Amino acid sequence: MEKPTRQSISLPSRLAKRVKALAKHQKTSANRVLVELIETGLESKEAEKHRFFELADQLGTSTDRAEQRRIKEELARLTFGE
Repeated sequence: MEKPTRQSISLPSRLAKRVKALAKHQKTSANRVLVELIETGLESKEAEKHRFFELADQLGTSTDRAEQRRIKEELARLTFGE
């Protein structure tokens, strides 16, 4: 088990209220909720990065114009959020 590192953060009040409500609903601490949300967010970012490089590899090997266009559109969504 990793040794915890103490960190101090400031949250906007509406976000802090949501965290407290989640903690109460899950019958856990606000700290545990924050740790889980951060872990989930980091895993999501890593999966997004992996998907981006996977699509870039597919684009480099694809010879089908329709597939290339679809891949480019998906890469644009990942990059620009559109």
